[in-house]
Amino acid sequence: MSIEVNKLVVHYVDKKDEDTQIHLRNDEMQVNDRVNVFIEQLHHAYNGKPGKGYCAFSGDKNSQVSAAMQSYRNDELGFWHMTEQATEVLKEELNKYAFNETGYLVFCHYQYVATDYILIALINIKDHYSITSELDLSSSRHLDISRMQLAAKIDLSAWDTQPDDARYISFIKGRAGRKVADFFLDFLGCEEGIDPKQQSQVMLEAVEDYLSEQQFDKQEKDTLRKEVFDYCNDCIASGEDANIETLSDTLSKSGDTQFDDFYKDQDYALEESFPVDKKTVTSMVKFSGLGGGVSIGFERKHLGERVTYNAATDTLTIKGIPPNLKDQLERHYDESE
Repeated sequence: MSIEVNKLVVHYVDKKDEDTQIHLRNDEMQVNDRVNVFIEQLHHAYNGKPGKGYCAFSGDKNSQVSAAMQSYRNDELGFWHMTEQATEVLKEELNKYAFNETGYLVFCHYQYVATDYILIALINIKDHYSITSELDLSSSRHLDISRMQLAAKIDLSAWDTQPDDARYISFIKGRAGRKVADFFLDFLGCEEGIDPKQQSQVMLEAVEDYLSEQQFDKQEKDTLRKEVFDYCNDCIASGEDANIETLSDTLSKSGDTQFDDFYKDQDYALEESFPVDKKTVTSMVKFSGLGGGVSIGFERKHLGERVTYNAATDTLTIKGIPPNLKDQLERHYDESE
């Protein structure tokens, strides 16, 4: 078990229209193997969420949440009382917005790979149905962890050692049009910092420029792109930042110039370490697009071999159509004859 839970409290939130009802649990939840497994699933589900934002507590906003959290860490406030104060702030902020929310508000202090975190997540409820042995319909309510949209994770270790870094808090940006990001930033009392999508895009540009300058052949480029993508994907899965030193070790195996020297000389606006945006880095190994009722995607290494592009005629030619697509096409033409 890689997760070690210290504290866990769960409250219930029911917000309809302009009225938010809070049902507080009376005490901390007893930590046992079931709790550890639950938080480990929650931790990995959170890390796997795409499109996160990064921020830090803002002194200008006088965050009640950060003050309560700091009091807890200074042993001036119990964990349950910290969650009570934070939940009252959440209630006030929720009442400012038009969207409804019903679910369980989870506060957890835990360690993962020698790092301290506090995770705050509002998890919605989903009804599940089954048939009993008497062939009656039975229903039960489950936590819909895979669809959580309101969650933030505070890296307490980074808060202590790098308070000015403006990215020791990550949060899910949420569904478009609901201003969920604004809501959670206001709740926490934070200001957004580093942009993972922008940093990932700059990294891709630097990598492509480096591969071109080193004059690698196509196969070497494809291999190195895949290795960089695999490294970035591992960072996303573990919730860690990508760093230039590891990227340089990956890319500079056979080049005359080290990647970290190259990116510094070219003055790319790239941090020494940065959170990775999965959708952006996927373009390193895959071409994809959709429009006009057509969706196309293929691995980058196939361009020029199985897939060829003619810019003059605006056409793609695919050799070796996937079997399941070929079967659909053949059945369609058989039926039309």
